[in-house]
Amino acid sequence: MSGRILTVAQQKGGSGKTTLAAHIAVALARQSGEPVAILDVDPQGSLGTWFEAREDKLGEDNTGLEFRTASGWGARREARSLAKSHGYVVIDTPPKTDSDAKPAIDAADFVLVPIQPTPVDLWATSQTIDLAAREDTPAFLVLNRVPPRASLTSEMSEAIASAGYESLAARLGNRTVFASAMGRGLSVEEEAPSSKAALEISALIKELVARIG
Repeated sequence: MSGRILTVAQQKGGSGKTTLAAHIAVALARQSGEPVAILDVDPQGSLGTWFEAREDKLGEDNTGLEFRTASGWGARREARSLAKSHGYVVIDTPPKTDSDAKPAIDAADFVLVPIQPTPVDLWATSQTIDLAAREDTPAFLVLNRVPPRASLTSEMSEAIASAGYESLAARLGNRTVFASAMGRGLSVEEEAPSSKAALEISALIKELVARIG
């Protein structure tokens, strides 16, 4: 068995990287039926904190995920080891320099880059996209924390296309339920399965699986 390694990376902080990683992992585990592992290589440990809350909420044997941590070049080795026994490995990376993200991107089959729909975020994203390109790893932008202002989102979609970046059509809105679910160690599909946020995650996963094969 050799699973898919999905690295969530973004040099700019505040993009919702950890929230995206957690939700992708839970959704993949629920929808694929395959074992899923999450790997936290961010020294801040936010994904690990979420997983501990998940263990408290659901029980250590009922999280539906396997959790590991790694640092530096150990991330590549750990990710590839996990991929031998899991259908998917989702990696959360630090919003730092190339040297911190490079091993996780090098190990990845695909890189997912969360981006808020603002020009400043798009400018900062080029570093992550360039790093993925140097590692010859396909990268997809994921519009995250999208406000109701359709005009701004439309402008950003055009700017992303003009920059030559690939992006997923599915978008995640700026919804408080994402934060509340994370605080309880859950995903929005578990916390509020009939919410707009849950539908957005479901659409995102459906498109992602179709794109990565």
